[in-house]
Amino acid sequence: MHLITDKESVDNINDAKEALFAEGNQLLKNTIQGIYLSSDEHYEYNQSWLCTHCSVPSLSKRRVCIARLTHPTNLGITSHDITFVIVVLTPVNEKETKNAKELSRTFATIFADLNFRQKLMNATNKQQFIELIEKRAHYLSENAFLKTDFVRQFSEKEPKLGFTFGKGIVENLRRRTQYYWSDYVDGFTGPKTIHKTLSATISLYFACILPCIAFGVLDDKNTDGKIDTRRALVGQTIGGFVFALFGGQPLVLIMTTAPLCLYTKVVYDISGDFGVDFYDMFACVGLWNALFVVLYALFDVSVLMRWCTRSTEEIFSLFIFFAFSVDAIKDCVKNFNAHYCVSECNITPNNEAMNSTRECAQQNSVLFLFLMLATVWLALFLYNFNKTPYLNGNKREMLTDYALPLAVITFSFVGSFLFSDIKALIHLLYPLFCHHNYTTITAEPFKFSAGFEFERPSFRSLTVGSVFVSMVLGFALSLLFYMDQNISAAMVNNPNNKLKKGSAYHWDLMVVGILNAFLSVMGFPWMHGILPHSPLHARSLADVERRSHEGCVRDVVINARETRVTGLAIHALIGLSLLLIPHPLDYIPTSVLNGLFLYCAIASLRENSFFDRILLFITEQSSYPPNHYVRRCPQRKIHIFTFVQLIQLAVLCFFGFAPWAYVQMAFPIIIAILIPIRSKIMPLFLENKYIDAIDGYH
Repeated sequence: MHLITDKESVDNINDAKEALFAEGNQLLKNTIQGIYLSSDEHYEYNQSWLCTHCSVPSLSKRRVCIARLTHPTNLGITSHDITFVIVVLTPVNEKETKNAKELSRTFATIFADLNFRQKLMNATNKQQFIELIEKRAHYLSENAFLKTDFVRQFSEKEPKLGFTFGKGIVENLRRRTQYYWSDYVDGFTGPKTIHKTLSATISLYFACILPCIAFGVLDDKNTDGKIDTRRALVGQTIGGFVFALFGGQPLVLIMTTAPLCLYTKVVYDISGDFGVDFYDMFACVGLWNALFVVLYALFDVSVLMRWCTRSTEEIFSLFIFFAFSVDAIKDCVKNFNAHYCVSECNITPNNEAMNSTRECAQQNSVLFLFLMLATVWLALFLYNFNKTPYLNGNKREMLTDYALPLAVITFSFVGSFLFSDIKALIHLLYPLFCHHNYTTITAEPFKFSAGFEFERPSFRSLTVGSVFVSMVLGFALSLLFYMDQNISAAMVNNPNNKLKKGSAYHWDLMVVGILNAFLSVMGFPWMHGILPHSPLHARSLADVERRSHEGCVRDVVINARETRVTGLAIHALIGLSLLLIPHPLDYIPTSVLNGLFLYCAIASLRENSFFDRILLFITEQSSYPPNHYVRRCPQRKIHIFTFVQLIQLAVLCFFGFAPWAYVQMAFPIIIAILIPIRSKIMPLFLENKYIDAIDGYH
């Protein structure tokens, strides 16, 4: 107050205090705050800034003070985390256009923009702070009457029910090509951009290469070495690089997945039944799949995804949680069965030979469990480190951005070097347990082939029957591609991510179809958009701020970066990793890989309202969070909606985890059925007003 009333009397200071604050308490009388539309489509106060104003009789001229607080401060019921405070004082006799209220409106307009406030946060001195405000004021005065355009998810116009040939692709290209150069520039320009690009590249490199290796090992086992780990890495490099270069939405990451590995196994088994060459059958199924996917793109079938609401996306996200968790837990159980719960450990040795090996490597299973849980714990701890008061803001943000690579590197070192004695003991005792037919041990390196040759299919071994079966398999596979690719893209284009350049659903599907035709012919694993890596990619590039509303604290994206640089860099590193085979990639224990799987599983639950509503079943009603749908919907309606979602999730998990391969082949169809269930069947149980409140943001 002394600064804002510089050269004024003490009486002026007291008058200003009396005019600003309500009598008898410390609350401000007149304030202006911004509002924003939240993810569940209701308006909330923006609690990061506050403008207060008053007229002071003894003041001779207008005074304005803008303060950036060192730490967010609670200034009232709707002002829990105030970082910027604007104080406006004017004389009483100012004309109406220059009074305190109008001047406050001007500054409130300036501070209403998220990106601008982030620039002010990055300002390093007073002069830079003032220059930013002056530039923003000049920009607003010059563009006061410009129309604001909002980017729609699928097209600039409301899509009609019907399919047109190529129109969607043309609109996608028209929208995205104008930003193609900026997709590269935006990866290097702007405050903190280099840091964000580098951290996202390194984090997602580990998140992509380790599952790629794991699925390569699975394909190697399922196809007797026809598609192995090295081939999976080469395919991932080519596919990911091409999509990052030519895809419409570069934040979507494509990879092979467990269901695709299953289809590869089915193709291998059927090729044996028909007596045809595996590569011929694999290429034939892949080409049929590519044809159907390209047709979906050409005829704008992706417009159907307008009915794919938040409910469907979150059911699929929760399935991804179970898929990654089941993979990790299965490996842990197998390790315990192989090294801990074995009959040899209960046999009393009768000779010196048995005495030398009676420890049975039970410590290996304990180490496996420790490394797996420690990896996911450290990754989550570092990811949430920016919510702690320790160190300064920049260091906390850096630890958060590099949480995953730090966790993987730390416990790879612990498992491969600090516990090297256990590793040696395992190799010594391994022949004892060879009959268990399980070779994945804590510090055992991944196995890579020395090399491979590109075997192009001749298609000569195919018969009419095998071609027909390939067409059926290709059609079912195309449904999986259609749903997974579009759901991944929809979660990237989620309004919460605040992307500005628009989507390209049809063009992305076209690129994926053409790309997988090439991969099929070359004998590389198929791939499409993947969860949770794609939304993690968008979030890892964004600037995030914490906001508090009625006791709930959540992270909000305030500045999004859309760039191709990270996707290209990630897959360039994966390609270079072929030079690191077998060392040092073989120093990454499989238990650390499973810890990464658990981290990806937990990451898929972030901002998942379905999971939050499941927790409401065991939450006392008085402790329910003040969410929008909680205020608008009766408790019973919320639980009915959640229960119907749980039934859908249970059916999806049954077909996804069934031990029968031919049952799992129906998995894509089950995913597709989720859309009409939400749009046609759900309204039979609940009124539309409740469904819209719970399933909002589209």
